[in-house]
Amino acid sequence: MGCSRQTSRNRALSSVSTLVLCFVLCISEPSNVKSSPVFACDVSGNPSLAGFGFCITGLKAEARVTDLVGRLTLEEKIGFLVSQANGVSRLGIPAYSWWSEALHGVSNQGGGVKFSDQVPGATSFPQVILTAASFNESLIQAIGKAVSTEARAMYNVGLAGLTFWSPNVNIFRDPRWGRGQETPGEDPTLTSKYAVAYVKGLQETDGGDPNRLKVAACCKHYTAYDVDNWKDVHRFTFNAVVNQQDMDDTFQPPFKSCVVDANVASVMCSYNQVNGKPTCADPDLLSGVIRRQWKLNGYIVSDCDSVEVVYKNQHYTKTPEEAVAKSILAGLDLDCGSFSGQHAMEAVKAGLVNESAIDKAISNNFATLMRLGFFDGDPKKQLYGDLGPKDVCSVENQELAREAARQGIVLLKNSAGSLPLSPSSIKTLAVIGPNANATVTMIGNYNGTPCKYTTPLQGLAATVSATYHPGCSNMACAEADLDSATALAASTDAVVLLMGTNLSIENEDLDRLDLNLPGKQQELVTQVAKAAKGPVVLAIMSGGGFDITFAKNDEKITSILWVGFPGEAGGLAIADVIFGRYNPGGKLPMTWYPQSYVEKVPMSNMNMRPDESTGYPGRTYRFYAGETVYAFGDGMSYTQFDHRLIRAPRLVSLRLDESHHCRSSECQSLDSIGPHCESAAEGGSEFEVQLNVRNAGDREGSHTVFLFTTPPAVHRSPIKHLLRFEKVRLGKNEEAVVKFKVNVCKDLSVVDEIGNRKIALGEHLLHVGSLKHSLNIRV
Repeated sequence: MGCSRQTSRNRALSSVSTLVLCFVLCISEPSNVKSSPVFACDVSGNPSLAGFGFCITGLKAEARVTDLVGRLTLEEKIGFLVSQANGVSRLGIPAYSWWSEALHGVSNQGGGVKFSDQVPGATSFPQVILTAASFNESLIQAIGKAVSTEARAMYNVGLAGLTFWSPNVNIFRDPRWGRGQETPGEDPTLTSKYAVAYVKGLQETDGGDPNRLKVAACCKHYTAYDVDNWKDVHRFTFNAVVNQQDMDDTFQPPFKSCVVDANVASVMCSYNQVNGKPTCADPDLLSGVIRRQWKLNGYIVSDCDSVEVVYKNQHYTKTPEEAVAKSILAGLDLDCGSFSGQHAMEAVKAGLVNESAIDKAISNNFATLMRLGFFDGDPKKQLYGDLGPKDVCSVENQELAREAARQGIVLLKNSAGSLPLSPSSIKTLAVIGPNANATVTMIGNYNGTPCKYTTPLQGLAATVSATYHPGCSNMACAEADLDSATALAASTDAVVLLMGTNLSIENEDLDRLDLNLPGKQQELVTQVAKAAKGPVVLAIMSGGGFDITFAKNDEKITSILWVGFPGEAGGLAIADVIFGRYNPGGKLPMTWYPQSYVEKVPMSNMNMRPDESTGYPGRTYRFYAGETVYAFGDGMSYTQFDHRLIRAPRLVSLRLDESHHCRSSECQSLDSIGPHCESAAEGGSEFEVQLNVRNAGDREGSHTVFLFTTPPAVHRSPIKHLLRFEKVRLGKNEEAVVKFKVNVCKDLSVVDEIGNRKIALGEHLLHVGSLKHSLNIRV
């Protein structure tokens, strides 16, 4: 996320380590030493605190925050502008580390989480890109809830914070991006739905009180951030040139959903500039959009060291003090790092920023901590106070990690129904490849210490006799041991090849240069398949996609699976799918392009739409019409699902009388474009699409029903766009009715070149599977 730049982070942590108090979040003693942590407003330990207004839980949060800010000196206030916040002992406030991570499990990256003998690890769920492939909102929310339970349990024993800088809701725009693995994929609808579900899972309390938070989530990295380190382009200095249409149509929707629909507690601004302005110093993006338009109830935090980057790397300001002042005045509340703490006082003295602006920033930070109960004393006496080490790595959470991996795994090829393998006919199995016995690779980045690992080899060997050979000495696979690998393949009944990448190939600050399997992996796959006497299953473990056209067209490779980075239980899930204990239902959340695509498309070109004059092909399934290896939404099952349209209108008429919310002085009618609809999300004509979905196969399975639309070809609208999706699970010959509500103004509008959303009049084509239904909209 934005807490990157690891060496700089470590320097920031070490520079303040002498100031950090022993308390609930940052225990300074060795992990095996028991101590009494200090909590803010711990009246039982210090009765005098009862007289402070900010410690009175019966007061409204706003009054408590005002009281607290009023008691602080300017120097103390500045200490609360940074991620390693100093304590104020005279007010009974301990130090606080804001930086904790929970991308797909409680992580010890950052200063807020420590593992110890008491809690040696936490449940490591699949990396985000694989969970997104499940297209299952309830699963995503369940994972968020499990992660927040483990986080609260660790907080109660002094091992974790309450503010978690997750999820990553950037669009996976380019297949080479090393951090694409952290995202829900390339589609704004899926990414928005994932964001809302995960944020609610993290934040919502069992009582449902919107003024309380279980933990505080953070949507990052705002905005148009999806280049890390590609050739001579680096995120610290990259200026993302983004037109307003792409901004409002593609990059902003997930962040808007986070704030408006999920009530997220925080948004993190990114390293890059957008159209010449650093995102963390852009008042239009921060105060204008996040605060005024979307009404953020929480705080805005920088990516780690971003304020320093504004001055040091981007040279956007002449002095450090200017960088601090500009970021605070733009709407930044918290600096991940120490830069603002070092230079804010001089910025105030120089008249670049006044104390009231600092008051406003720290008030947003304190208000979030109030909602978390940080100022309510001993957490063991609060909601969730009964949680502890017993609630981390529970059997239920570990089983959920296995289920999430199973639901995400995507079956891309299965010639002649070669999968699932039958243990009764497959007595010996060759398990070959650099990821065949993977552990750490399975959990991707922003990881913690898992409860335990089950590798692919262990999972497969638990069912049949399996023999392992790595094939390559490492993931780069500069040399492949073809002789040993092919000999093993020729001597067994079936072969499973575990290929792909790890964090040495795709990672934060490391983008790929091509879409080929690393080194000699392709040669290894081809030669093993040629030598094999039985079925050959190719499983790709990765964050991004590959050009595996060679395998797709190789008749000897009977099946292909994409298993993402499947988390701590990845080996169990892979074996469950391969041996048919689980029927795969995952769908690709991103396009798999041929290598030729990236040879002509620079990562630095942010345009989503194609440009015929230059030959630029456009990006993602929404705008790219060229050749693909596998398409967004691809994914097979061991059974067959049929769709039948039950109900959908052929004509929708909008009556725009004076009271209609789309009717104003701004309404326009251009060609086949209807009224400009600024309030598109607030209402408009609705209709329902009903489908009958039937499992026509011979085994139970889960299926994602996608509702796409192709709007009229106006304002360079998308080729098609995902409106809704629904996950259903059906037994043999079972059927169900799936209903989608469609809001004309919100769902069937398009964004024009200057960012206005308008109702597209004329013919829309609705797609569900192979079904196509024509719908006409008129005013």
